[in-house]
Amino acid sequence: MAIEEGKAAPAFTLTDQSGKKVALKDFRGQHVIVYFYPKDDTPGCTKQACGFRDLSKKIVKEDAVVLGVSPDDEASHQKFMKKYKLPFTLLCDPDRKVMTKYGAYGEKMMYGKKTIGVIRSTVWVGPDGKVIKHWRKVPKAADHPAKVLEQLQAFE
Repeated sequence: MAIEEGKAAPAFTLTDQSGKKVALKDFRGQHVIVYFYPKDDTPGCTKQACGFRDLSKKIVKEDAVVLGVSPDDEASHQKFMKKYKLPFTLLCDPDRKVMTKYGAYGEKMMYGKKTIGVIRSTVWVGPDGKVIKHWRKVPKAADHPAKVLEQLQAFE
């Protein structure tokens, strides 16, 4: 199932860093930035997470929440959040089912070679549950949070 702008975002329920179940529908009425990343505490993923952290107050002002999704477990997420003081929820997708549904897991190019893995991408879900924007591939992890905020602020 491809993610299409203007269509309903695929429903999901995943466990967060505390072991609590979190569903996309829990955020109905808010903008939701779901970003998919390969691994906690790696260089690119840390830059991206810290970018969302640094802009979190501005993102919240736009009535939006950020959800980070990776295959890591709860303990890894807790450590990552504590180390970098991340103020948003991190979700565990160890079997990569949600990532696959969202086109965030599959074939990708890494260092010039085809490989299977997590594709750094972001989906912006509107208050009505429909996809507003899908960044299929995020080339520069460090710059991406600012681009997301820019789009949020420009949204009517």
